[in-house]
Amino acid sequence: MSSRTMKVKQQGPPSGRTKTSKTSPGNKTPKPSKSSKASSSGGLKWPGRILGALFLGLVVFVSYEYARLPDAEPLLKQNPKTTALIEQRAEEARAANQKPRRRQTWVSLSNVSKHAIAAVVLSEDASFFLHEGVDTKELENALDDAVRQGKLGRGASTITQQLAKNLWLSTDRSLLRKAKELVLTRRLEKALPKRRILALYLNVVEWGNGVYGIEAGAREHFGVSAAELSPAQGALLASMLPAPRRRSPASGSPALKKRAHWVIEQMQGVKRLDAQQAAAAHAEIDALMGGKKADEGGDDEET
Repeated sequence: MSSRTMKVKQQGPPSGRTKTSKTSPGNKTPKPSKSSKASSSGGLKWPGRILGALFLGLVVFVSYEYARLPDAEPLLKQNPKTTALIEQRAEEARAANQKPRRRQTWVSLSNVSKHAIAAVVLSEDASFFLHEGVDTKELENALDDAVRQGKLGRGASTITQQLAKNLWLSTDRSLLRKAKELVLTRRLEKALPKRRILALYLNVVEWGNGVYGIEAGAREHFGVSAAELSPAQGALLASMLPAPRRRSPASGSPALKKRAHWVIEQMQGVKRLDAQQAAAAHAEIDALMGGKKADEGGDDEET
């Protein structure tokens, strides 16, 4: 008996193993084919890959453009031999079969009339000595005006931003150019003191056809040096800056005259001029502009 029992035990299934029953054909879960796997996974991955490639391309492009932007530190002790704006104007003249014109003489701030400096700062960037390159309040106001009027007007660019554009960039209005301008503005503010930025600006800004800098502007329009500019003359030069090639004291522009009177009012308001000096400046503006009435002429812009 014991030997039979042992044989029966040996014939049974090995201990610890369970025998799985075959699943009936009706209960089988079909395995997805290789082609369906590829299509489903590819459908999910390709948009992500495309977006990733675009983002990587954007990062590379921005990094490349950033690396190409010039350094501002050399300007601490060196005056630029030329500017992007000067070269652009020269190219425009050659394209029109004209000889490029360039009138420019570098001067220090100590050789510029303090009234002319005040006029330019108050007209172009009253908060120049307070901000770090971008006037956020003026930028917000400009954006609000743009929304109301349906177009981008002037008033948002600071002196530092204008300097960056004149030195290194074109006059187009693309978003890429604006982005570069902001980066270069920050570099200028970090590398240079405010008075150096102002000196550079006054020496490279455009003041007429082929006229660059306040010394050349003073001699071109009034026949005097920058140090000899009167408050009225300084106000007129400052008021030319939105469109320096279309406005000049000789043109009799009503918009120029109106703006110059406004600049004198601002100078009196911040006590750069007393009442007697302001009255004399208003009278001189009228005399220089031929006594023409200042109407509501709009501020024409120039790129």
